[in-house]
Amino acid sequence: METLKFKSVGLAIMAAALYGISAPVSKLLLAELSPTLMAALLYLGAGAGMLGVNLINQLFKRERMEAKMTKKELPFIIGMVVLDIIAPIFLMTGLLLTTSSNASLLNNFEIVATSMIALFIFKESIGKRMWVAIGLITLSSIILSVQDFSSFSFSIGSVFVLLACISWGFENNCTRMLSMKDPLQIVVIKGFGSGVGALIIALFLKETSGPILYMMMALLLGFVAYGLSIYFYIKAQRELGAARTSAYYAAAPFIGVVVSWIVLREGITGSFGVALIIMLLGTYYAVTEDHRHDHVHLEEVHEHKHNHMDGHHDHTHDYEVIGEHSHEHLHTKKVHKHEHTPDLHHRHSH
Repeated sequence: METLKFKSVGLAIMAAALYGISAPVSKLLLAELSPTLMAALLYLGAGAGMLGVNLINQLFKRERMEAKMTKKELPFIIGMVVLDIIAPIFLMTGLLLTTSSNASLLNNFEIVATSMIALFIFKESIGKRMWVAIGLITLSSIILSVQDFSSFSFSIGSVFVLLACISWGFENNCTRMLSMKDPLQIVVIKGFGSGVGALIIALFLKETSGPILYMMMALLLGFVAYGLSIYFYIKAQRELGAARTSAYYAAAPFIGVVVSWIVLREGITGSFGVALIIMLLGTYYAVTEDHRHDHVHLEEVHEHKHNHMDGHHDHTHDYEVIGEHSHEHLHTKKVHKHEHTPDLHHRHSH
């Protein structure tokens, strides 16, 4: 369990590192591309890139062990796509009205939005140490997002970035409900669905012009900063749940600030240093959380990739099975105690 948890934390941080470059590079590309077109290209790049990865897997006949999405998941798929159309348009608009470093740091509010939605709507368990972590991350975000401490006023650009964070908070929880399915399939659907939706809006607004080179760069950025990042993020959500994955994802804005400093020569302020210390303290509380108690697993039938070494899959096969595989299987009722996160098998109430 401990090894799996730290592997998932690593995947969440990897997702953050890839996404962290998106704000400063997008800021450069927005000089020639509209926000709606930029949002469309980012997601189309994600979908096309991951579709290419899928085709390569098929070409080399690599065995697929992931479970496919079904009609049962359709409400969450629709929610994921619609929210992914809205959120990047808000973000790209905010980037036009504020600095890329400020937008990167404001993205921390996505963690708070995701956690609150996970708790109150999706009933995800959040313990005391995790609440402390979320509180510290929130404080860090406030320090970095207030434009003028004497009046505590926010810029218009900040408001758009915050709207993007709230939209992504809902989207993260929709994606969490799909996380046990094939992550490649999820990213392809997310990329093309959200990309085509944003492109239709761009066509309606007549905002589809721009240099071909900039468009190609936006597609490439979408594959790296959105496609690969989302893929790692979904795999992390399987074990960590929505709130915890978002907490580790907090590294993305700080990576964005460093890239902005190197590429755009945007200054690093004293408030950034204070916020960084608070953010690291919040991350410490998140990493050191130890959530264990007696809990009940009710009888259920579902399908996802699994192995028989995790203490939750003790069903038998008529044939020899080694390692991870996917099929519909039965979980019998069980009561036990161990450290756990709100993954697919631990969404019980407290």
